[in-house]
Formats: sequence, structure tokens, C-alpha cells
Amino acid sequence: MATSKKSNMHARNRHNDGYDFVELGSTYPALNPFIHTNKYQNLSIDFSDANAVKTLNAALLAHHYQIQRWDIPDGFLCPPIPGRVDYIHYLADLLKATNNNKIPHGKKVQVLDIGTGASCIYPILGQRQNGWQFVASDIDPLSISAAKQNIANNENLHGAIECRFQENTNNIFTNIIKENERFALTMCNPPFHASLEEATKGSEQKWQNLNKAATNPASVNLNFGGQKAELWCSGGELRFIRNMIIESKQYPQQVLWFSCLVSKSDNIKPLKSALNKSKAKQVRVIKMAQGNKISRFIVWSFLSTQQQQDWCAEHF
Repeated sequence: MATSKKSNMHARNRHNDGYDFVELGSTYPALNPFIHTNKYQNLSIDFSDANAVKTLNAALLAHHYQIQRWDIPDGFLCPPIPGRVDYIHYLADLLKATNNNKIPHGKKVQVLDIGTGASCIYPILGQRQNGWQFVASDIDPLSISAAKQNIANNENLHGAIECRFQENTNNIFTNIIKENERFALTMCNPPFHASLEEATKGSEQKWQNLNKAATNPASVNLNFGGQKAELWCSGGELRFIRNMIIESKQYPQQVLWFSCLVSKSDNIKPLKSALNKSKAKQVRVIKMAQGNKISRFIVWSFLSTQQQQDWCAEHF
């Protein structure tokens, strides 16, 4: 068999039928040395091999999204493409609900990605999937440099993604959202661990799940890649998103929908409480599924449904 089956993803997700390694290897020959037949007699790769995973990502981007040159520096987070594009699809549905039941496409849809990382994966996927225009921000200058290189290496991304360096690590939107700018969406995959120790334990568990238990825990490659800002921050994702909510109150008319992934379901209740205190007019939790894994993101807006409909009519 040529594919490694995926399931339960968004109906529009082009990865629902899994990875066709024959086609991927044909489009991106550098993947072929990593392809093997697994114990289930399916073609696959060793998902504990960081080089194999990164090469698979490059092949998926080349085959499905016409991104011919993509790379990340060693040690940076390597994002799974199917799950990342699912977030894009569900956000598109969110816009569809107040846009005459039509998904808006093209440059008129301005999106802000907080913490874009070296991969710049959400802006790349969102631009290639829907033609959206992106601002990509990060607190790490190396991530910004790598993201800019990925954009420069692909002509079809030129002029579609602008990278902005966040100089103040305590800020999220401040000095990123400019006066009079309007964003249909903000999105974020926040650092979800509260400490380096917690992040390391998470990576050890991931190794065990892949039957590749590390002989030296201190040498575990965190999450198979990932810098400090990508994986953990003081207070973990709960404090990070609470801070995001507080700051979002400064831009009630400039953003149609704020959104952020939430890895821990226990954090939803306190986040809803924070949003209630912030007087957000609309709050929703949207669930996603990749195989047996359930994930979610929270969205909020300081605009009423009618105001959102008026926004869409004016901007889209």
C-alpha cells in the first residue's frame, strides 16, 4: 500500500486519506531514502527520525502546496502539516458563518499569526490554501530570520507574508498590530509547558510512545525540535492565553476573531472566565480531531454577530 492512513480531520483537509508515499517520493525524491515498509505492510517513515519528519514536511509542502523550498534550522520545532492545516480550515468556517455562508479567499483576508516559528507554517498553509494575507510575528530573531528565508525561497509567497519581530517578550499584540490595521483573524499555537522540566518530561513520553525510549533523558531532543519560546513559558499556556485575552481588549474593533489553540482541556473553564471578565461578546471552543487525538482552540470577539456581518460586507 502507498498510503499511511489518517482520519477524523476536517472534511476539506486534503490529508484525510493519509500520505501517499509513492506520489510524495515522485514529487520530492529526497524523501525516498526514508521510505520503508512497516510491520503492517504499509509504506511509511521512521517518525522518531527528525530528518525523516522534516523531509516528509518538505515533500508535503511541495506536492500539495507548491512550496518548492522549505527548511528549518536544526533544533527548531517541526510541525505536522495535516494538523496545522486543520486549524486553517476551521478558522475558514468561522469566517464563513458571517460572510453569507461563503469562505472568503484572497488578499482581503488579513490574518495575524502569533509565534510563527522558524517554519512559518500557518502563514504558508493559509496563503496556499485560501490565498490569505498574513503578518507573522515572533519573539525569536532566529525564527524570524528562518521564516523570512522560507518566504524568500518561494516566489508564490512573495508579498503575501510579512514577518514582524516582537522586541518585548511581555507583549503579544502590542507593537505588532499597527494603528488602523484590521485583521479578520489572529491565531496562535502557544508554548504549552510551564517549565523546561515539564517540557522534557513531555518529550520523554513522546519517545516512549514511539518505542524509542531515550537512554539519556538529558539528551532528549525536546519534542523532536523546539526552542524555549516554542515549548514553554512561565505559567504555561494558561498564563500566556490569559495575557493574550487581556491585551486583546486594546483592539476590540481591529480584529474580527481572536483565536488560540488550547492543549489542556482543563484550561478552558478559567479561560472562559477570563473572557467573561474581559466582556468579550462572543466566545466559542472549537474541537478538532486527528486520529485518536482531540485538540481544540478557543475564539473570542468583541463584536456582535451583526457587527461581524457588517465587517465582512465591508472588507471581503
